[in-house]
Amino acid sequence: MSQSLSNQPRRTLLLTGASRGIGHATVKRFQAAGWRVITCSRHAFPENCPWEAGAEDHLQVDLADPASTREAIAEVKERLNGELHALVNNAGISPKDEEGGRLGTINTTLDVWQSVFQVNFFAPVMLARGLLDELKAVKGSVVNVTSIAGSRVHPFAGAAYGTSKAALAALTREMAADFGRLGIRVNAIAPGEIDTAILSPGTDKIVQQIPMQRLGTTDEVAKIIYVLCTETSSYVNGAEIHINGGQHV
Repeated sequence: MSQSLSNQPRRTLLLTGASRGIGHATVKRFQAAGWRVITCSRHAFPENCPWEAGAEDHLQVDLADPASTREAIAEVKERLNGELHALVNNAGISPKDEEGGRLGTINTTLDVWQSVFQVNFFAPVMLARGLLDELKAVKGSVVNVTSIAGSRVHPFAGAAYGTSKAALAALTREMAADFGRLGIRVNAIAPGEIDTAILSPGTDKIVQQIPMQRLGTTDEVAKIIYVLCTETSSYVNGAEIHINGGQHV
C-alpha cells in the first residue's frame, strides 16, 4: 500500500470542482501530502493534465443532474476500499445575465434558481449521505465551500448563488450535529475575494476595503481546507471559517 509522508496508510480525498482555482490548488496541496485525490468535474480528464493521478482518479459528472450525481456516487464507492477520509464540496456555479452582469432576485428565472441550488446545495448533501459508510469507517471529514456572498449581498455574485451558499452554511451546522455523532466532522470555509480566473471587473475597488489590501491566493484557501481534513482540527466541528483578509471587520 502507498504510504503518505506521515508513514500512515494512504488517505483519500474526493473533491468536486477540481479543474481550476481553489479546487486545483486543493488537489496540489493534498497530493503534496501524499493523499490520493479523486476529482469530479463536468469535463473529462484532460490529456495534458499536470496532476500525478490519471483518468482512473477522475469522474466526469454533472452535479446539476441528480441522476448523474447518483451514478457518480456509485462509481466512487466502487473505486474506494470502503474508506473515504475527506469529502470537499467545492463545486459551485454563479450564472450571470447576457451582459455578464449580476442576476438578482427579480431577473433570475426559476430554472436558474433550481440548477444553482442543485449544484451548490443539494449535490453536497447527496454526496455526503451517499458516502456516509465510507466516511464513518475512518472518521473522515467533510468540508463545504461556502462564500463571503452567503452572509451579505455581494456586488458581483448573484442572488441564487448567495442564498445557496447561505443554505450550505446552515446545512453545515445540521450535518455537524448529525454526522458528528458518527465520528465525522463537518465544517465550512467561506472564501472572500480570491485571485482566480473568474474575478469580475471592479474587484480592485473591493480590495481597497480589505484591511490586508490584497486578494487572497488559492493556496491560502487550500491550506485551511487541508487543516480541516487532518488531525490538527480534531475538535473543530460545525465551524465556518472566513478567509477574507478581514473584509468583514
